[in-house]
Amino acid sequence: MTVLSLLATGLIGLLVLMLAVPVLVFVLEVAAAWLPARRGVGALPRPELAVLVPAHDEAAGIAATLRALRAQLRPGDRLLVVADNCSDDTAGVARAEGAEVAERQHAEQRGKGYALAFGVERLREAPPPLVVIVDADCLPQDGALDALAAACVRWNAPVQACYLMRNAGPVGLNGRIAEFAWRVKNRVRPRGAARLGWPCQLTGSGMAFPWPLIAEAPLASGSIVEDMQLGLALAREGQAPRFCEAALVDSHFPSGTAAAQRQRTRWEHGHLGLIGHHALPLLRQALRCGDWGLFGLALDLAVPPLALLVLVTAALWCLAALAAWTLGGSGPWWYCSLLLALLSGAVLAAWIRWGRDVLSPLQLLGAPLYAVSKLAIYLRFWSRRQKDWVRTDRK
Repeated sequence: MTVLSLLATGLIGLLVLMLAVPVLVFVLEVAAAWLPARRGVGALPRPELAVLVPAHDEAAGIAATLRALRAQLRPGDRLLVVADNCSDDTAGVARAEGAEVAERQHAEQRGKGYALAFGVERLREAPPPLVVIVDADCLPQDGALDALAAACVRWNAPVQACYLMRNAGPVGLNGRIAEFAWRVKNRVRPRGAARLGWPCQLTGSGMAFPWPLIAEAPLASGSIVEDMQLGLALAREGQAPRFCEAALVDSHFPSGTAAAQRQRTRWEHGHLGLIGHHALPLLRQALRCGDWGLFGLALDLAVPPLALLVLVTAALWCLAALAAWTLGGSGPWWYCSLLLALLSGAVLAAWIRWGRDVLSPLQLLGAPLYAVSKLAIYLRFWSRRQKDWVRTDRK
């Protein structure tokens, strides 16, 4: 082999080695998700709690959320809605449903993080033992508040519910695959991480906190993925979130194509930004402290969105195949083939147990086309990255 061939083969081999980390973490989490749950402890007394609902122009749908929450409240619990920078009657609807309401207006500080900070300040007047955060467009299923509270008391740590997004009506292939991918991200992988003894990311709605923790948490942020950022900040302080699969919180994808595209762009650009800024520092801290949980959280964070992981793995496989054919040296191609096979097998395993009600076998074969359809979102991360919080239009 020539020097050029050796350099090219070595570079591709290095890329394959770097790709192996997120692929193997994904495979490990999916495999662990198949394991039975660890035996739990007996029921613990459920303390009083406050449910905090940040809401921006949610008058059309917040009533259903508040009714579902009120049905699960006990005497002494509070239900507080923060009507944040609203231009509609969110506050009026919330009051009519029996919730306390705190209204906030600020021309520059916009976003969920600022609304949460404002709500916590209101609660500070009479602090509850626990605070549960539920987004205004979500429906907590029966028993979700009790399950979150019990987990929060048991672990004395932040707790994330199983937060799922569903399609509101008949959708095409991309909508079905998006629902499956969300289920893998927010149910299958956290479930597997919990069985490995790892904490989880905060994924948004359905988060519970002991009062001393949320009272001092860095909430006031305009980040487009404020929940994940909060979870990482707490983890670095030794308070990593835990996953509670028994607490189920549902929401719906926006029905409009443009709204769905904006929402996915916000989520995925924010996720990729956090990987770049936090994965390596978190990993260094975990290794320095010998913290297995923090190490697992760093590895979990390093896994990019599933569509991007599939795209990168497939592209590198093609590059390695081309290099093997033109330059010789098939080692990187064999290793990349193994990674592609493992990744495909893990997706298939997740679908067999958690996705057959969403996707038919034939529709699952269309997953690569869905990944290609999101290529523009990932390219814009480098050219026109979304950095500002924008409310998703759900009409």
